[in-house]
Amino acid sequence: MGGRAAAGRYAGRIGRVLSGRSSINAAEWMREGVRPNPAARRMTGPRPEGLAARFAGRLHAGRPLWPLTWLRVGGPAELLFIPSDAADLAAFMAELSPEAPVTIIGVGSNLIVRDGGVPGIVIRIAGRGFGAVEPLPGARIRAGAGALDSRFAEAAADAGVGGLEFLRTIPGSLGGAAAMNAGCYGAYMADVFESAEAVTRAGETITLGPDDMNFAYRSTSLPEGAILTSVTLRGRPDEPEAIRARMTAALAKRAETQPVKDRTAGSTFRNPAGFSSTGRGDHGQELMAWKLIDEAGCRGLRLGGAVMNEMHPNFLTNAGGATAADLENLGELVRKRVLNSSGIKLEWEIRRIGVRPEAGETGKKPAITGE
Repeated sequence: MGGRAAAGRYAGRIGRVLSGRSSINAAEWMREGVRPNPAARRMTGPRPEGLAARFAGRLHAGRPLWPLTWLRVGGPAELLFIPSDAADLAAFMAELSPEAPVTIIGVGSNLIVRDGGVPGIVIRIAGRGFGAVEPLPGARIRAGAGALDSRFAEAAADAGVGGLEFLRTIPGSLGGAAAMNAGCYGAYMADVFESAEAVTRAGETITLGPDDMNFAYRSTSLPEGAILTSVTLRGRPDEPEAIRARMTAALAKRAETQPVKDRTAGSTFRNPAGFSSTGRGDHGQELMAWKLIDEAGCRGLRLGGAVMNEMHPNFLTNAGGATAADLENLGELVRKRVLNSSGIKLEWEIRRIGVRPEAGETGKKPAITGE
C-alpha cells in the first residue's frame, strides 16, 4: 500500500505545523476573523488545534489516503477535510487562505496517490451530504457530486428517465464524471449535462451551465478553484423495465471485455482517436489505447505488483502489493514503448496527485517481467 514512511514524516511535520514551528503554519492557511461553527461535532483522530471546532465536517492531520482509493496505494494527506455538506464546504473555503494548497478528490476510482503523500489540504467530496439523488420534472435528475454513478443510474431507471444508463457501467461518483466528461459506448456526460452547483475558492456558491464546463474528450475546463457539489442531468422519458434491460446488457458487455473483478482505476490512458469505444464495432481500433499498448508488446507487462491487465491492456492493475511508484512507473514505461512503437504519445486518463517519497524511503527497485 506504500506511504508508511511518508505518514511518519507528515505526522512529525503536522506537529510542527500545529505548534507554529513550521514555515507552513496551519493557522496561516485560514483567513482572519473566523468564528466557531455551532454545528461542529467532535472530531476523531489527529485534530489541528483551533480548526476542528469551526466546521461540521471532519478534519484530519496526516490521514492515510490509500484506503480511500480503488488502487489501494499512496501516502497520507497533510490535512484531510471531509465536509459534511455543500454549506460546510462553502464555510471552509470562505475561511481558507488563497495561498493554501488544495487538492480535491472524490471516491478515488480514477486516482493514483503517490507514495510521498499530498502536501497541503486535501478535500474529499463524498458521503451522505453529497450523495442525495432527486428526480425533477422534465425527465431530469439532480444528485450530489458524491453520489455513485451506478446509484444515480439506478435512481434514474426507477424514475423512468432514460438516456442516463451509460453511467451504470462507469466507476466513481457523479462530480468526477462531470469534471472529466466521462462516457462509454458512445455516450458522454456532455450529452446529458444541464447544470451544476459549485463552490468557489472564495466560498461562494455558483451555478454552471454547459458553456461554463467547456466539455471536451475526457476533460472540462471549470472556473479556477471551483468544486462541484451537485449535478443535474437531463434524460428522456422511458419505461423503467426497458432502461434496466439496457443497463443489464451494458454490464454484461463490460464484464466480457474488462477486468471488473480486479483492482484497477478504469482506463489508464485516453484514446488518441479522441473518443471512447461505442461497443458496436462501427469504428476502427487503430488509434484506441488498448490496441497501441498491445502492439507495443505491453499486455501483461509487470513492474513489482503492477501489471497491464491481460484481459484489457489499458487497465493498469494492482495485482497485489503494488506501490504507487510501481503503478506510475509501469504506466510511464508503457508510454515510452508505445511512443517507440507507433510514434504516438499516450496521455494519462488516471489522475495522479501528490509527491514521490524522499530519498531513503523507497525500497529495492522492482523487476520488469512479462516481456
